[in-house]
This record gives sequence, C-alpha cells and structure tokens, in this order.
Amino acid sequence: MTLRRLPAVGLILPLVLLAGWQLSASAQLPPPSEVIAALGELGRRGELWHHLAISTQRVLIGFAAGSALGLALGGLVGLSRTASAALSPTVQAIRAVPSLAWVPLLLLWLGIGETPKIVLVAIGAFFPVYTTVSAALSHIDPHLVEVGRAYGRSGIHLLASILFPAATPAILSGLRLGLAQGWLFLVAAELIASSMGLGFLLIDSQNTGRTDVMLLAIILLAVLGKLSDTALGLGEHRLLASWSRV
Repeated sequence: MTLRRLPAVGLILPLVLLAGWQLSASAQLPPPSEVIAALGELGRRGELWHHLAISTQRVLIGFAAGSALGLALGGLVGLSRTASAALSPTVQAIRAVPSLAWVPLLLLWLGIGETPKIVLVAIGAFFPVYTTVSAALSHIDPHLVEVGRAYGRSGIHLLASILFPAATPAILSGLRLGLAQGWLFLVAAELIASSMGLGFLLIDSQNTGRTDVMLLAIILLAVLGKLSDTALGLGEHRLLASWSRV
C-alpha cells in the first residue's frame, strides 16, 4: 500500500510550485490560467502539434544516431587499451565544447535544413552514452572474461554474450542520460535558423512579448523530456526484469 502511494508523493512539489506561481503572477510572470489559454489557442490553430511533432522527431532521430555511435565507439574504447589511449583524450576534449558553439559550424557545413539540427542532437546524445559504455566495459570483472573464454567465447561472441550483458545497467543509464542531453541540445538547435519546434516557439514568443507562450514552451519541453525518460525507464525495467528471470 505504501509503495502504491509513492508516485502521488511526487505530485506534492509540482502542486506547491503551481500554487506559488499563481500567487506570484505578474506582468513578467503570467498566471497558469493564461498559459493554459495559450495552449488552447495554439491547439485550435493547429500550430502546437506541428511544434511538438517536429521537436520529437528531431530528438528521436538524433538520439538514435548519437546513441548508436556512442555504443560503438564506447565499446571499442572500453575493450581496447590501444583504442582508449588513441581516442579517449580527443573525445573528452571535444565533449567540453558547449552546445551553442557547434551551431555556426554546423550551419556553415550543412546549411539551415533539418540535418544540422539532428546532428546537434546526435552530438548531445553521443557523449553520455560513449562515456558510460566505455567506463562500464573497462571496469568489468576480469573473471567474467576468463569464464567466457574458457567456454570458447571470443571477439564479437564474447562481447555479445558476456561483456555487454554485464554492463547493461550502466549502458541503459547512459542511454537515459543521452536522451536527456539530446533534449538540451535540441533547444540550442532550434533557437537558431529554425521556423518550427519548441525552441523556435521560445525565441519567437520572446520577440513578440508573449511570456505565456514562452512559459508554455518551457513546460512542454519539460513534459516531453519526462515522458520520453519514463518510456525509456519502463523499457529498462522490463529488460532487466526479463534478464533476471533467465
């Protein structure tokens, strides 16, 4: 009974913040009712769903590409000392580049279409996945590797049957971090040279003085980020539960 009530506890802080927001509303901070009205306005005009769909599409495609590259390169660096020595310092240096610093370069190379936005999201998703995968694989118990080799496993078979399953919890955590980072980089991508998406909605509402729409865009980004993380978390839970029964 206590465990079933725990999710409701998480609603307490949002409700307190909502009440504080309502009480402190001013010209610079419109009340929740105005934000809800802006939601209805954009929904009736059909704009809201286009912004939501395009932002979600950019994140999913960029996350898929960035996480796949992170898994591949992280696996290589985590399993090979030579690859780690050759690649890790450079990758860690590139990781320190702020998200907005990539924007002018990507615009110069790739133009102002969808590609630079998706690439920027992929860059954001890549680094958490790469870091967690490489660290998890490099710290796997050597006895597991010895057992796998004793049973004739090597190369890809050893990686697929022993190493990756042992590192799965850390890898899944890295994927969730990569997804969150992808949403952060999405906003940077859509703030510049974009005509659709929640990031564009943020900058457009700033230019037009629509603080209600600005707050709506921020809330929608938070909600989408939470929903996508929850979906990935449910997948993680089911995967780990199914493996624990094997």
